[in-house]
Amino acid sequence: MAHPLSANPKTFVQILRWTLLIIPVAVIVGSLNAFFLWSLSFATETRIDNPWLLYLLPLAGIVIVYCYRNLGKNSEGGNNLIMDEIHEPGAGIPTRMGPLVLITTVITHLFGGSAGREGTAVQIGGATTHWLARCFKLNEADTRLILIAGVAAGFGAVFGTPLTGAIFALEVLAIGRLRYDAIIPALFAAILADVVCSAWGAHHTHYRIDFLETITLFEHAVKVDILMVAKIVLAAIAFGLAGYLFGELTHAFKDIFKATLKNPYLIVVVGGLIVIGAVHLIGNYDYIGLGVYSSREGGVSILSAFHEGGAEWYSWLLKLLLTAITLAAGYKGGEVTPLFFVGATLGNTMAWILGAPVDLFAALGFLAVFAAATNTPLACTIMGVELFGADHMLYFAIACYTAYYFSGHTGIYSSQRVAVPKLFDLDGAPTITHKLGELRETHSSLLKNLAKKFSK
Repeated sequence: MAHPLSANPKTFVQILRWTLLIIPVAVIVGSLNAFFLWSLSFATETRIDNPWLLYLLPLAGIVIVYCYRNLGKNSEGGNNLIMDEIHEPGAGIPTRMGPLVLITTVITHLFGGSAGREGTAVQIGGATTHWLARCFKLNEADTRLILIAGVAAGFGAVFGTPLTGAIFALEVLAIGRLRYDAIIPALFAAILADVVCSAWGAHHTHYRIDFLETITLFEHAVKVDILMVAKIVLAAIAFGLAGYLFGELTHAFKDIFKATLKNPYLIVVVGGLIVIGAVHLIGNYDYIGLGVYSSREGGVSILSAFHEGGAEWYSWLLKLLLTAITLAAGYKGGEVTPLFFVGATLGNTMAWILGAPVDLFAALGFLAVFAAATNTPLACTIMGVELFGADHMLYFAIACYTAYYFSGHTGIYSSQRVAVPKLFDLDGAPTITHKLGELRETHSSLLKNLAKKFSK
């Protein structure tokens, strides 16, 4: 039997090969994401300075739908197309997906749609790496690995969280299972893409938690406050249900729009009009766009949610509804930054209800709603460390994993597989064998049943 160390030279060669393959991935994806972040910032500032642009949102939607129907090929599949290509190569990812989603996401934000940026960054990474895989003439196995690396590079660069990007790219593919065969390419790609993106001067938001605690039990210092853990579990249940609601509402609105309006141009116009009407009813612009910063003094944003009185009790629900409508109607962008907004503002509210530290609970909601909607609790725990520091890592993990369980077998990615059913699946493991989208068809939720009634 060969000594285990005998394979080391071959391993070294493989690592060197993948390092050389990843360098162009990181340079291109990091540079494109830097340009994307700059464009997004410019679009947001332009919209804030010119509020009347919101009234052109339906026309912008028509342009977006026209571009995808006439220029996009199968780009409409978005993140789900990339997941399907990783699991079952064959359909292909058009190179045009990257620039197309970049341009249409900027259009969405310029005219006031409520959307994020993660989906765009991931699609830029996926389209770029699939093109490079063809250029390098990689086989199916290597193409799969480089696609995962592209997802990691896109996610890590756009949020400035390279370790999270690497773990997310592995964890998001299948619920309950991590395959580490792509960890080296994914980690290299995420780190290098983040370096390249930062070198171009891309700006990432900085968050902080000021809450510190010293806990004693029987006059001895302990690491965990049991009462705080109980409060976190209660809040995390709410975070999990919010993640579930976001995913289900987005899918249900898509079903209802298709069943009632049918024509994609009509759908995007009606969706835009609903957003405009909602903004008028709300009376401010806090709930459109990314929502990281507020466009007015005293407004609600992700950053304001970290302070007492920085959000209304219903802020999370307004952002959830507007984002679900925007994306369901056909506008482009990601879901993650709006999920951060939903989680941070819900955390602000839960802190008020439970008598807990506002900044800590805003951070927990920020992470846990994302974990619930994407079924990536490990990546979100790591994100907590990269964004907020390691002091409260245990609380991050408790919140993310609790929310993950309470979101059920649903999520924002229809092509996500269920490899290992969640612990509290009362129907049993044998029934959970499909993509989330297929599972939703066979295990109709209340919202899915509602959508079916509209289609009759």
